[in-house]
Amino acid sequence: MAKKAESTLKNMLLALALIAFFASLALALVNNVTKGPIEKVNQEKVANAIRNVLPPFESYSIDTVEVNTTKGMVNMTRYTAVDNEGNLIGKAIESWDDNGFGGRLTAMVGFDKSGNISGYEILASSETPGLGAKADKWFQKDNRGDVIGKNPATEQMTVKKDGGSVDAITGSTITSRAFCRLIATAFNAFNTEKGESK
Repeated sequence: MAKKAESTLKNMLLALALIAFFASLALALVNNVTKGPIEKVNQEKVANAIRNVLPPFESYSIDTVEVNTTKGMVNMTRYTAVDNEGNLIGKAIESWDDNGFGGRLTAMVGFDKSGNISGYEILASSETPGLGAKADKWFQKDNRGDVIGKNPATEQMTVKKDGGSVDAITGSTITSRAFCRLIATAFNAFNTEKGESK
């Protein structure tokens, strides 16, 4: 019969160190196994969002542009879509605002080649269910806050309460303001030329 290890501080620390080592090893292995599939799902989510917010296109290219926001200069990912002859169809920008009611609100915003909003899709949100979480539908075509077809260059893309042209989500003005700001940031990225910052 094996002799029971003596309960000393040294033995307890050694046992704790071994447990921590094997737990870390297990977590690293799980991370390594799941990293690829998670990345693939995220890429598919982005690709679907681009297709949903832009007019039909043949292909797109990806670049990063530096844009001025309320938080200072940030890098944003922009997807430029073209037809089969290389003519510009539109641009989709992954934009966000950190001042939603629940924190960061992230959306893919599409603009046609004239700068009109062709669509948007909420990618991540921590907004209140039943209120701010309505942003995924509230600002869509034919809904009360409809922004589709509007051009931020000619329309005041702020909520009506602030003198703009956008109907805020009922009971969720903070989320609506965050949404309008992320649209403005995306429009800045739409207008920024490669290598140029605005």
